[in-house]
Amino acid sequence: MSNPATPPRSLAEALRARDDASLAVLLRARPDLITPVPTDLTQLATRAGTRASVLRALERLDRFALQTAEALAVAGDPAAYGELLGLMAGDAGDPPVAAALPRALGTLRDQALVWGDDDRLRLVRTAREVLAPSPQYPSPTGLGPSVREAAVGMSPGRIQEIVTTAGLPSTHDAVSAVTALGKLFGHRKKMAKLLGGAPAESLDVLSRLVWGPPYGQVTPEPAAHLRWLLDRGLLLPTAPGTVVLPREVALHLREGRAHREPEPVPPVVEPAATHRPQVVDTTAAGQAYTALATVEDLLKDWDEGGPAVLRAGGLSVRDLKRTAVALDLPEPVAAFWVELAYAAGLLASDGEADERYAATPAYDEWLDRPPAERWALLAQTWLTATRASGLVGGRDAKDRALSALGPGLDRSAAPEVRHRVLTLLAGLPEGAAPTAASVLARLRWERPLRGPQQQGEDLRGRLARWTLSEAELLGVTGRGALSAHGRVLLGAPPAEAEQEPEPRRSAGPGDKLPVHHHRPAALEPLSPPEQAVAAAAAGRLLAPLLPEPLDHVLLQADLTAVAPGPLRRPLADALGVLADVESKGGATVYRFTPASVRRALDAGRTATDLHAFLTAHSRTPVPQPLAYLVDDVARRHGHLRVGAASAYVRCDDDTVLNEIMADKRAAALGLRRLAPTVLATQADPAGLLEGLRAMGYAPAAESAEGDVLITRAHAHRTPPRSAPEPVPDGPPPPDGTLLAAAIRAIRAGDLAATTPRKAAGTAVQGGELPRTTAAETLATMQAAVLTGGTLWIGYVNAEGTASQRVIAPIRVEGGFVTAYDHTADEVRTYPLHRVTGVAELVED
Repeated sequence: MSNPATPPRSLAEALRARDDASLAVLLRARPDLITPVPTDLTQLATRAGTRASVLRALERLDRFALQTAEALAVAGDPAAYGELLGLMAGDAGDPPVAAALPRALGTLRDQALVWGDDDRLRLVRTAREVLAPSPQYPSPTGLGPSVREAAVGMSPGRIQEIVTTAGLPSTHDAVSAVTALGKLFGHRKKMAKLLGGAPAESLDVLSRLVWGPPYGQVTPEPAAHLRWLLDRGLLLPTAPGTVVLPREVALHLREGRAHREPEPVPPVVEPAATHRPQVVDTTAAGQAYTALATVEDLLKDWDEGGPAVLRAGGLSVRDLKRTAVALDLPEPVAAFWVELAYAAGLLASDGEADERYAATPAYDEWLDRPPAERWALLAQTWLTATRASGLVGGRDAKDRALSALGPGLDRSAAPEVRHRVLTLLAGLPEGAAPTAASVLARLRWERPLRGPQQQGEDLRGRLARWTLSEAELLGVTGRGALSAHGRVLLGAPPAEAEQEPEPRRSAGPGDKLPVHHHRPAALEPLSPPEQAVAAAAAGRLLAPLLPEPLDHVLLQADLTAVAPGPLRRPLADALGVLADVESKGGATVYRFTPASVRRALDAGRTATDLHAFLTAHSRTPVPQPLAYLVDDVARRHGHLRVGAASAYVRCDDDTVLNEIMADKRAAALGLRRLAPTVLATQADPAGLLEGLRAMGYAPAAESAEGDVLITRAHAHRTPPRSAPEPVPDGPPPPDGTLLAAAIRAIRAGDLAATTPRKAAGTAVQGGELPRTTAAETLATMQAAVLTGGTLWIGYVNAEGTASQRVIAPIRVEGGFVTAYDHTADEVRTYPLHRVTGVAELVED
């Protein structure tokens, strides 16, 4: 074991010096390190230094922590804290940077990206390779390679010429010359004197390169002002025709700063407007009810079988447009509702040969639940889903179109971005709606883009914009501000429970709204069970704000019915069959037509039933035109009967059939008379029904037994389907139980790997399993049972996986050893024939 007083010599030793709480912080921040659980701390350190893991950790740093890592990459290795502070704060100092630097350095240490004491800070090798400049590529800071790195490949004679021209004495070798030149460039006073004699054009060249990129082009015969810089090493050649500004020169010109604009403090999320919390909640509740109605309308439209599934999966552009028209919504909004219903498991493909989308049995169960519970399911699904409907209509990496319900719409960052955006809203005062620009700026600070600046807005920025609009559509926010039930959905207590009540007043134009910076960080993403509980609580808070369904409509003389609010489900379903929806809004207008009345009759209702229904559910008398319409359609309904011949039509009144045969519009049906009361055709029954209805008749379909066929709504459902699983963004964060078990196993494995052992059997090299004969193994085990000693063993399990373990044998019998396993922290039994060897541990 390393002495705590001596500085660690490796990342493994630095991890070995950590306590369990510090290891838990590391493993929680980088869960990929325990998938699977490392055998010891050396393996953990090795895994923490792999390129994939380091890149993943760097991508999750905030801007200032990343800037700190970038500064360490251009500092010495190791670097003292003072050197790092100088690179971040510059020669003149920067109090905000100096105050924030310990936090950023602590973050890097917690995530094992930096190790060592303050006087010997080391960035892990892989991170340095990624972030440090090279002769070919600049650093993210815009700095180029150092003088020593840039001078590699230059002739010793040329290096001596540069040293002499720069005013330094010549040296006996190129290495010392390069070192002297680097010291000159790093000395502020000497560099100021050197540059004081530079031509103005030369200084202009340096000013263009100082903040990067540090590379430039020169001709074989450079101009005088460029030659002045080249002769003094202020520009060094890296390739024919290419020169670079050395890092030390750039740092002098930057007054010691590694970054042009250090950002130690996150941008403030600025409120754009403020509203009374009651207004926000009621507005959000209205949107929530509209959301439920929209999903119902969508799936009612697909009740008899929705659009066909494309061969590559998803909806066609034409079907999405038709759905948007049916819902009276823009196509992007229609795509959002389609994707949300799919993610909630309310619709899926039916799996038939002619595959189509349709509602699932879960949709019927969803309809039977109270409105608040239905909303809670949609809100929980939206918050945790990885499918991003905003991508619909775009192109993927292979330039293929992305369609609604199709593949390629999953983005693993979507749940984290949604949660973070809502958390930022939760940090504002009640009723405050943020500006989109300030939210995006805050997210860019928390997860900055690395590498070259990408064209256009990054994915996280687009996801954030979509989150703000989707939260409003779903009723999580109202007028741009987070609602009370939206706060509870995140797992936060209602705002009233967090602070003392105070008199409210309307904000004036010049008022500054307070902004809470630390509160959002406390709202961590919830586990699935916790999220379900939070969604249920949010639904209960929303329930009193939702409008009560009505049991009546207002019938009018123009063959319309006005529903002044949401209707109870049985009434809405029955009225939806009997009439067509003409307009929606605060009140829904239904229109009665011959076709809609016939639809109700086809569904098995009689004229008497319809009259009774209208009388029972209207607050106004049934208008005479509507009663006449129902009676007129009912009198003619079923007078003609259509069956399968391929198809036939029969009627007891042969004069009606004579009229049909004489009508020119019937020519396309190909009818011929089989008997005075029967006509036959090669058309199918459905086509014959539609053709006769288009001619103004009201035929009814009949079965082979001659009975009228009654068509019922909600006829098509898919087989039971599971909702699509979100695509995880890497391994999930470990819970407390898993963390404790993993740390215990790593500690025990490290004990087995690092504890000195007595010589036994074949000599053991570092990392190898002990090797002893079966007799020696048995004798050592039996002796340990008697003495209570602790042993180090090599063990190969049934799958052939080898491991090292520290055990305290309790009993040896029947070819098995029962022992307390320090690695697993439990009593286990091992077959002796799978033990490769055994060694006694040296007592302290």
